[in-house]
Amino acid sequence: MATTRSLLAASAISHPHPTHASINTYFATHPNTLLKPMLKRFFISSLNRTHFRPNSPLKFRPILFLSSPSLSSLNRPTTMAAKDHTFTTSTSTQNKHTNRLASEHSPYLLQHAHNPVNWYPWGEEAFEEARKRDVPIFLSIGYSTCHWCHVMEVESFEDDGVAKLLNDWFVSIKVDREERPDVDKVYMTYVQALYGGGGWPLSVFLSPDLKPLMGGTYFPPDDKYGRPGFKTILRKVKEAWESKKDVLVKSGTFAIEQLSEALSISKLSDKLSEEIAQSALHKCTKSLAESYDPKYGGFGSAPKFPRPSEPHSMIYQLKKLTELGKTDEAEKHLKMVSFSLQCMARGGVHDHVGGGFHRYSVDECWHVPHFEKMLYDQGQLANVYLDVFSITKDMFYSCVARDILDYLKRDMIGNNGEIFSAEDADSAESENPTTKKEGAFYVWTISEMEDIVGEHASLFKEHYYIKKSGNCDLSSMSDPHDEFKGKNVLIERRSTNELASKLGMPLENYQEILGVCRKKLFEARSKRPRPHLDDKVIVSWNGLAISSFARASKILKTEPEDTKFNFPVAGTNSQEYMEVAKKALNFIKENLYNPQSRRLQHSFRNGPSKAPGFLDDYAFLISALLDVYEYGGEISWLSWAVELQEIQDEVFLDKTGGGYFNTTGEDESVLLRVKEDHDGAEPSGNSVSAINLVRLASMFTGTRSDRYRQNAEHLLAVFEKRLKEAPVAVPLMCCAADMLAIPSKKQVVLVGKKSSPQMEHMLVSVHASYDPNKIVIHIDPSDEEEMGFWKEKNPNVAAMAKSNFVTDNVVALVCRDFACKAPVMDPKSLEALLLSRKA
Repeated sequence: MATTRSLLAASAISHPHPTHASINTYFATHPNTLLKPMLKRFFISSLNRTHFRPNSPLKFRPILFLSSPSLSSLNRPTTMAAKDHTFTTSTSTQNKHTNRLASEHSPYLLQHAHNPVNWYPWGEEAFEEARKRDVPIFLSIGYSTCHWCHVMEVESFEDDGVAKLLNDWFVSIKVDREERPDVDKVYMTYVQALYGGGGWPLSVFLSPDLKPLMGGTYFPPDDKYGRPGFKTILRKVKEAWESKKDVLVKSGTFAIEQLSEALSISKLSDKLSEEIAQSALHKCTKSLAESYDPKYGGFGSAPKFPRPSEPHSMIYQLKKLTELGKTDEAEKHLKMVSFSLQCMARGGVHDHVGGGFHRYSVDECWHVPHFEKMLYDQGQLANVYLDVFSITKDMFYSCVARDILDYLKRDMIGNNGEIFSAEDADSAESENPTTKKEGAFYVWTISEMEDIVGEHASLFKEHYYIKKSGNCDLSSMSDPHDEFKGKNVLIERRSTNELASKLGMPLENYQEILGVCRKKLFEARSKRPRPHLDDKVIVSWNGLAISSFARASKILKTEPEDTKFNFPVAGTNSQEYMEVAKKALNFIKENLYNPQSRRLQHSFRNGPSKAPGFLDDYAFLISALLDVYEYGGEISWLSWAVELQEIQDEVFLDKTGGGYFNTTGEDESVLLRVKEDHDGAEPSGNSVSAINLVRLASMFTGTRSDRYRQNAEHLLAVFEKRLKEAPVAVPLMCCAADMLAIPSKKQVVLVGKKSSPQMEHMLVSVHASYDPNKIVIHIDPSDEEEMGFWKEKNPNVAAMAKSNFVTDNVVALVCRDFACKAPVMDPKSLEALLLSRKA
């Protein structure tokens, strides 16, 4: 089902490949301007040096064209017959074959463990085999919840004929991109640089020394519509390797050299220019405002991705405009963000029955989604809804934040507190349990809904636009080939207030009925075959979720005490969210952190993965630790954040060129070491690191603070060109640049017993209003560990604690660069002070 919709979505952005994942890649990881200047030079130089001329007897130029499958031909999506690509994926497992992937831990690799293809995991055994046999490597990269990865497996990797070609002519390697993002980055960058886009599954042919020879994404098994099939491509590559091996190897080596040169950016000065620091955020939010969709919300056109860094930067800017007295502009920013969040939450991209958000919407009205659920979306979106709630105090936004967190708490957390990675878009259909189809778990016929909901069916149908013919008709992009005919994806097209008023019913009663109906559907849905759960634990993604749980523990305490919640919101005591955050941190510390080396591992499933921690793992985890501490966690979490920042600086920091590499550089099989900046589906490690460094510099004093600040300045200077020319590509980094440019930093220091109710009340008050530029420190002068920490890291705080301790109360000090106003001991007074411009 996803196929045709994905083709249309791909076509809509002139993307070269028809997969949902390629669209995801384009928005989330596309290198944008970073690689464009070298593309023409790369092609010309490559053609000159390897003699790929139109009349060359090599016959290899067509392979380069074919390797970008379908590279420009999908402007005609209707030529792809629905019957050819809208098919079900078999769930039966014959286990006639078993390969080396059977001993791996990755869910994606295990999905391929019984293919007839003689797969190897990424590693020296595979490389040595390719060298010994002197054959190319076929590298296939994907992830366990990738729809088109499933398609290519069924069509090609489960086919004995295709497997024979691969086994006879190549050494085949499978890589889980979520387990090895460093490997994926190298070859995705290569494919993107050549063809302007990429996607998963990523299919790349390598020399035995791992240089890329050619590549693409999804290939159908057979030639079709004038495009080569996978079997044809395998034959062409084999022939080219046998006849022009030296030319291919030189081409691959040259490609890596060119990419390495293009990606080796360094700072031109030690500090970002003042002009760019002050203008980048404005230019970024101005571009976003120009792309705003006033009818359906969001920024840009279909397909619509909930790229959280966009509303994050708009919210940051509206706070800044408010402080400057530009209230009209601030209101416009708030309206754009709040309306977009409302449209998303009311649309089908939101799972109304079970909570949480799907990956993206294929249409402009946030209705028909690609049904995959990713942890990185949930954590970031919860934080955005929390931010808008803290500004507006509108319970709509706090309820959506709870909806997301309660979904994670119910369905995505393991027995030891670990948070899982994703749920698949595909699942078996109840009426045909031997096959899988995208969205089967989430869509409803009208008869199903009526039977389950019962007496309130009419109310529910009107509220969620449920129709006998199916409701995927709001846009020409929603379901162009009637693949959802007769099926309904829940969407709220009219306001709850309006519909309750129409029925003459009190709003609270109406909302309660909806909640009861959703719970009935949830219970019925729970009996359906569930989508595959990727129970891999990724440190970086856990960090994003931990942050939202920690922040929710205090921000949600400003909800009215008598608030009534309706399913799927569970009405969780907000303090429980902090416990979720701490349990997840404990799991990481116990299972993915080596106290001797002080290094992180990247992921866990039945044990730690072989991959080391990457920049994102350190940066996102440090951010989460700072949030857990600032929202009431123990000093040990802040201490660990400081330690991890030291290791991050030691392992990833370019000490001469500035900024952070995405890998340690210790694995010789990873041919590129990149400094990422693009804030896409996930923020970049450098953007998050810049904010972490500003926060740490504001907490401490002396040489430690100076070092953090200097590293942040150097980092931003590395990306000065991007901040100047394409700030909309780096919204979070624009916020970091503005944070660093603020001349004096605000600290709120709370002194008193940590376990006292007064401390909890003060923490709630200090976090009641949105202010990304304040730092919160809480200290108990009777706690020797805390006092020792602050005496070493910032003696000012230790001295303040000692001189302001009151036995039966908590003292709050609002400071600028640790020069503080008169102490405050009343939570309401503290809240008022922080809201005033005098703070």
